[in-house]
Amino acid sequence: MINSGDTAWVLVSAALVLLMTPALAFFYGGMVRRKNVLSVLMQCFIVMCVLSLHWVLIGYSLSFAPAKGFWGGFAWLGLRGVGLEPYADYAATIPHQAFMIFQCMFAIITPALIIGAFAERMKFSAFLIFTLLWATFVYAPLCHWVWGIGGFLRDLGALDFAGGTVVHINAGIAALITAIILGRRTNLDKNIPTPHNMPFVVLGTGLLWFGWFGFNAGSALAANGLAVNAFVVTNTAAAAAGLSWALIEWLHNGKPTIFGLCSGAVAGLVAITPAAGYVSVIPAIIIGLLVSVFCFIAVTVIKPKFGYDDSLDAFGVHCVGGIWGALATGLFASKAVNAAGANGLFFGNPKQFLVQLAAVVVTILFTGIMTTIIYKIVDLLVGVRVDEKSELMGLDLTQHRERAYTILE
Repeated sequence: MINSGDTAWVLVSAALVLLMTPALAFFYGGMVRRKNVLSVLMQCFIVMCVLSLHWVLIGYSLSFAPAKGFWGGFAWLGLRGVGLEPYADYAATIPHQAFMIFQCMFAIITPALIIGAFAERMKFSAFLIFTLLWATFVYAPLCHWVWGIGGFLRDLGALDFAGGTVVHINAGIAALITAIILGRRTNLDKNIPTPHNMPFVVLGTGLLWFGWFGFNAGSALAANGLAVNAFVVTNTAAAAAGLSWALIEWLHNGKPTIFGLCSGAVAGLVAITPAAGYVSVIPAIIIGLLVSVFCFIAVTVIKPKFGYDDSLDAFGVHCVGGIWGALATGLFASKAVNAAGANGLFFGNPKQFLVQLAAVVVTILFTGIMTTIIYKIVDLLVGVRVDEKSELMGLDLTQHRERAYTILE
């Protein structure tokens, strides 16, 4: 039976998750140089258009149609058979299309996260082709494996409440691969980029935090106690991580920064995502406090040491934070929170931690290999990187013939 309260909550949550992509546009757009801000905004917004169509035509079927194998299959192409009645295997109290459109918003933001790795140097045409291929051959299969009926990681018992593996590790590994293959930005060592608009970054962070309640609490797929738990631990972990990053900076650099606080809050939101429906408040605080330590090391120690140009730290925050969140789920998950889940290591079930580790490894290997193949194909077709002159002029002018800011004489 359809429950109007559950349906209303899931539709509102879908809208909240959709808001996260424009929020990401501001978050990333504020970090880049002023000559590239429109290119980032354009990339985020075109993803909303292209993948909304991709999802209803083929993406939802490939991701969620019941089947065993690489994909979910083709039974629901063009939403054939996806109606207004409930589909009990996914959500018994909301229309099937409500579940479909909620999941659509996850499919939109995941490839948008990768933008942070190649910002300021990828052709717009290459970006479009790469995004479509990646959504089809990377996101859809992994989504099916973890969440779909017949998915082997789901059958293995992997827990991912709202997208630690499917969204964050997936996008983060793709970010690292594209950053390494694409190469460093021109004159990066001589002209170190700094965020051109910190208020944009703060605005984006606030909207991401707001939208994340739909991301995590909405994944309960009902207006119930599990949604409340996910809401509470989401806010708690983000707060703990934002404070933790600020304190780390204060100790390490002598002063805390708003940029660091925003980075920490996002890292906390990333880390709690897979665990939100399985852990209580105290584990959420631990997850949030520690994720900032791991991500801070990734962006300030590991990235400079290895020299890859992950422009906006998509790998350092989303992949590292996602890995910690997925593993922490295997440590802190409790059936007292969610009877449909499992107990983790600290609640007497060490097997769950190993299952979580297996899901992380599978995600890293699959996404890394497939992203490399897709990148090479796109590079052969249209060339991925802009030429040096276009990069120096900025992508706003060379790719879109627009300026973000006009100085009046």
